[in-house]
Amino acid sequence: MGHRDQLLAGARQCLYERGYARTTARDIVAASGTNLASIGYHFGSKDALLTAAMIEAMNEWGDTLGRTMEVDQSLPPLERLRSVCDQVAASIQENRALWSASVEVFTQTDHQPELRERIASAFEAGRPAFAAMLGVDPESSPGTARAVGSLVLMLISGLTVQWLLDPEHAPSGAELATAVRALLPAGG
Repeated sequence: MGHRDQLLAGARQCLYERGYARTTARDIVAASGTNLASIGYHFGSKDALLTAAMIEAMNEWGDTLGRTMEVDQSLPPLERLRSVCDQVAASIQENRALWSASVEVFTQTDHQPELRERIASAFEAGRPAFAAMLGVDPESSPGTARAVGSLVLMLISGLTVQWLLDPEHAPSGAELATAVRALLPAGG
């Protein structure tokens, strides 16, 4: 592995262990086994390196999310939603550092346009897949699929924050399905 890859791996490790705001160039050098000059040579700055590492972390988060989402297509839509939420909660418990880093990445998007564009693009690409998981065909109902996919993204984001901040009181998938059911008209 060359210095560039070592720096990326070290920066990603620091993101998970220390977070974006608390990571220094020296932390990255210590984690990567490289030197300070390598950061400037390969990335131009610590911030550019951390942005590249955050993009890799977001890709890893997306891959983890994709593996997490195995939903029984024979279930009714609200049961699928329950399953998705429960699987996300389980993944947060297993990969807390990754999920925590993903939340911190979102806070950096105002200062990192490239990162914002990549995340927005990933969200847009994910909406149809989330809708399909819940039984909405993106091909035949693109508007509905976008709305349902957006709802799932919103639930995942909110659920993530709740599980990271207060896991004892974070809602279960069953509670979220009950909440959605309560908002529907009788028989809806």
